[in-house]
Amino acid sequence: MATGAAAGGAGAGAEAQDAATSAAIAMVRGWANGPAIIGNAVAVLFVFVDGVGAGSADPEVNPLARGEFLLSRFGDGTGARLPRGGRGSLADACLGVPGRPQSATGQGTILTGENAPAAVGAHLLGFPNAQLREWIEPRSIFRAARQRGIRAAFANAYPVAHLRALGLPADGEPEFDPELVRRRARRSATTVAFAAGGGRFRTWRDAREGRALTHDVTGERANGYGAFLPPRSPEEAAEILLGLSRDHDLTLFEFFETDEAGHARSMERALEALSRLDRMLRALAAGLRAGDSLVVASDHGNLEDLSHRNHTRNPVPVLGFGGAAERVGEVRDLTGIAPLLLGLAAGEATAG
Repeated sequence: MATGAAAGGAGAGAEAQDAATSAAIAMVRGWANGPAIIGNAVAVLFVFVDGVGAGSADPEVNPLARGEFLLSRFGDGTGARLPRGGRGSLADACLGVPGRPQSATGQGTILTGENAPAAVGAHLLGFPNAQLREWIEPRSIFRAARQRGIRAAFANAYPVAHLRALGLPADGEPEFDPELVRRRARRSATTVAFAAGGGRFRTWRDAREGRALTHDVTGERANGYGAFLPPRSPEEAAEILLGLSRDHDLTLFEFFETDEAGHARSMERALEALSRLDRMLRALAAGLRAGDSLVVASDHGNLEDLSHRNHTRNPVPVLGFGGAAERVGEVRDLTGIAPLLLGLAAGEATAG
């Protein structure tokens, strides 16, 4: 799941990178002990997009080279123009650990600000194992946010039955017997991290009533499983996310159909998922209020090289809009995303 040829040089450059990483970790740990944040001065939206790296601008293998998507960032530093003063950077996803970056540890790193693959000794694919779950929980940005008085929300809507099968609290009646999915149900890094903060998970009912989104943005795929959602365009989905973010300091939305398209090596599926996501992202950027922030980032590369179905070692894009635009350049690898999000949610001043 992620790639990474992070910027970082030898000698003094490498030492500076190490110092920056150490400072980022210290910052995340410091949130738990800092003074409480009062009020909702800013809204920070984090859209996590699974499996998108910065590869070559070759339209034969890279769907990002076939359109002007916001995530069309390439390894040579070029990319699509970002609207409304948005800025982008590329972040290393390999994190100094041999092998191809993977989802469980990449997302664990993003959601803690610490190097998960180094901590567990390898890149772990898919869902976190028991060791990684126990490692994520005390380091979760949502746990730190709660201790700091930062109000956080996870915008994705799940079936009540799925949440019950995971052993997570959920309001409402199960849509089907949780035992039907209990054997296959596994907690993702995002659910582990959010549960550690004690927040309320949102359900299909919340999505029907405009208080959450299913992972596919429009609800069309979720309706195939019985969600019974009203038809919703990506722009309408963006309005829901913006509304939710204004009631919280930090809001997460997770989109993983990009990674699925990469594993399927399907140009058609990749372009459709990117187009749907891009429409929502552009509407989000356009709808930010003064002081609000939108951050978009991935955990590893995949979709940018459909010549194979494996993850890549490419760096991943990190995009910032609104208040985040001035700060995305601080993110050199995946450990820099959590400090960025928490700093923005706390109203921290832009780094000079």
